[in-house]
Amino acid sequence: MRTRIALPDDTLTRLRIALTAFFALDGFVFAGWVVRIPAIKQQTGSSASALGLALLGVSAGAVITMMLTGRLCRRYGTHRVTVVCAVLLSLSVALPPLTHSAVALGAVLLIFGAAYGSINVAFNSAAVDLVGALRRPIMPSFHAAFSLGGMLGAGLGGLVAGALSPTRHLFGLTVIGLLVTAVAGRTLLRIPAPTPSQDVPRQTSAPRRQGTRTRGLVITFGLIALCTAYGEGALADWSALHLEHDLEATPGVAAVGYSCFALAMTIGRLTGTRLLERLGQTRTLVGGGTTAALGMLLGALAPSVWAALLGFMITGLGLANLFPVAVERAGRLAGPDGVAIASTLGYGGMLLGPPAIGFMADWFSLPAALTSVAALAATAAVIALLTRRAAG
Repeated sequence: MRTRIALPDDTLTRLRIALTAFFALDGFVFAGWVVRIPAIKQQTGSSASALGLALLGVSAGAVITMMLTGRLCRRYGTHRVTVVCAVLLSLSVALPPLTHSAVALGAVLLIFGAAYGSINVAFNSAAVDLVGALRRPIMPSFHAAFSLGGMLGAGLGGLVAGALSPTRHLFGLTVIGLLVTAVAGRTLLRIPAPTPSQDVPRQTSAPRRQGTRTRGLVITFGLIALCTAYGEGALADWSALHLEHDLEATPGVAAVGYSCFALAMTIGRLTGTRLLERLGQTRTLVGGGTTAALGMLLGALAPSVWAALLGFMITGLGLANLFPVAVERAGRLAGPDGVAIASTLGYGGMLLGPPAIGFMADWFSLPAALTSVAALAATAAVIALLTRRAAG
């Protein structure tokens, strides 16, 4: 059974603004940390392999806590959990520059990753409730805020990198994060979630069958998220190398490759609501996966730099709305647990992408390895097409 708390339109608008702020803060803080990784590496005296192992702490912390966060959201509410996780994220981002060894760095990144993974489950679950209350497909707009926050955090980090030490820079992110949480968190704590769910105590064989079917669909949408995140992780780590080594681009031009992809993804998410209203979820997923597959084939196999950059942009536009729609559909089916499952699978795809591309590049070539992004994007489109009736 599911009850609905009717909230005034202005209250829903304030809730949307507050959630948008948390999505943007998440991207801003994470990008601010990423741009200081080289400085942290030098400070800790870590080798490349030791740093790689330490960075796994972020992923491990996120994956371990995502499923737990789904249960916490059911018990305490998505709004409370979002605020608490935002505080933890803001505090933990200041820890890496306080370390002086790879082991210590890995330990604090485990905490940072736990906060990062938890807040992603919490605010996505809250956003799913709001989408249901508004009855408009606005989920991509929240993920656009995350992308914009990331671009702002990376840009600001690049500007202050030469003037501020990592300790001062990341402590500044802590202050900004706590201020944003104090302002936006008041709104979340005052406004109840618009669509809380109530568990049905009695379970019969029919609900068990229904629950099995629902879990299968949630995992299916999680696989779509995995296919999408695989491409994001692969392009983040390998696009510049492909442009510089395979197409002989200058380092400056090569660095533009991922920026083109990220900008196109942000634009795609900003227009995602209108696209979903016109095409519907299934067509958006199928069209997006197909577009991304074609774009990545161009990006991987193009003989010139500019054609490859165009391919990266097309890929970004295609992938833009796959992850938000997949997470939203999983959340509508199974609440915070659905969001946790889809997010965990999606995050797994982002982890799988870079090393998988590396192995395939050694076996074949980097352009051939990058075509795996196209293959998984096409797979996401096929999954969406085959499950359209069950999802409906």
